[in-house]
Amino acid sequence: MGRRFRGESHHKVDSKGRVSIPASFRRVLEASDPNWQPDRNPELVIVYGDHRRKFLECYTIEAIEEVDAKIDRLPRGSMQRKMLQRMFHGQSFPTNVDETGRLVLPAKLRQKIGLEGEAFFIAAGDTFQIWKPETYEEEELAQTEKWMEELPEDFDPMQFLDGDGDI
Repeated sequence: MGRRFRGESHHKVDSKGRVSIPASFRRVLEASDPNWQPDRNPELVIVYGDHRRKFLECYTIEAIEEVDAKIDRLPRGSMQRKMLQRMFHGQSFPTNVDETGRLVLPAKLRQKIGLEGEAFFIAAGDTFQIWKPETYEEEELAQTEKWMEELPEDFDPMQFLDGDGDI
């Protein structure tokens, strides 16, 4: 597995759907693309999923190949395999970073998540997500904060790393 994405940031989206990728994210994309060379642009796969998904998930080539291998191990014709193939193969968009470090997001993807003038990028390990900033704050961040409020005052999330984070 390649390096991991870290951090979050806001970036402008122009009328053609071009948005700059955080520089540190570009380095991870390069390191995780087996075909990348200094004179080439790194590739990635944007998984947009169905109507329930309110963000775009960007996979490195190594990460999407790992997912593909897991899908391939499922029984042919099984509902699990069909569902995952639909999402990761059908509801996805292979692309690359352009020469200026930007992604060009097609209108279909921008419309799906309501993305207009600004995009919010957040790292998720071997993937990163692109959100409409307001949607992230209203849904994802609010859900996490609600969950955290239900935890005891002295709860330390580091407990999850040791496997004894049961509440």
